Amino acid sequence: MKLPDIKILNEKNKLLHKVSKEVIFPLSNENKKLINDMLLYLKLSQIEKYSTKYNLRPGMGLAFPQVGKLLRIFVICSEEEDESFTNYVIINPKIKSESEELIYVGEGEGCLSVDRDVEGIVPRHARITLEYFDIEGNKCNIRVREDIAVAFQHEIDHLNGILFTDKIDKKNPYKNQELMREI
Repeated sequence: MKLPDIKILNEKNKLLHKVSKEVIFPLSNENKKLINDMLLYLKLSQIEKYSTKYNLRPGMGLAFPQVGKLLRIFVICSEEEDESFTNYVIINPKIKSESEELIYVGEGEGCLSVDRDVEGIVPRHARITLEYFDIEGNKCNIRVREDIAVAFQHEIDHLNGILFTDKIDKKNPYKNQELMREI
C-alpha cells in the first residue's frame, strides 16, 4: 500500500489554535478524498510493516485542522483485537452528554502534531454521547467509551483550536490524578 500524500502540521503552527468552521453539505470530492487519505494514513501508521517502511509514528485520529483545513471534521481509525480496523468519520460533532467519571491515559496522550514526549495527564470523560453528521450529511448519534471516548474528545479539541498539551497543568502535570481512573 502506498502512503497518501498528506502533510500534518506541527504544534507550532498557529492554524492549530484556530476554531474550525461548520461543514456545509454536500462534501466536496476534495474533502472526501482527504478523509479517505487520512484514514489510510492512520491505518498504515498502526501496521508495523508500514510504520517502519514509511517512518510513521502510530496514530488513531486526525482532525482536518491538523492537515491545514479549518473544517469541523475528524477521523478515527481504531485497530480491533482481531487486527481489523474500525473507521469513524465525524462531521460537525456536538457533545450531547458526558459521564461524570473522569479518566486519563496512563502512558500519556500523544498527537501526530506534537513530536515530543509530554509529561502529565489530560482529564477526559469516560463516556460521551455525540450528535454528528456522516459523510453523506445524515444526522447520527453515537455513544463511545474508554479509549475511543478519549480519542473523540482529543479530536474535538483540535476542532476548537486546543491541543492536548494546553490541557495539562504546567505547574502540576499530574493534578487531581487521584480523582480519575487510569486507562
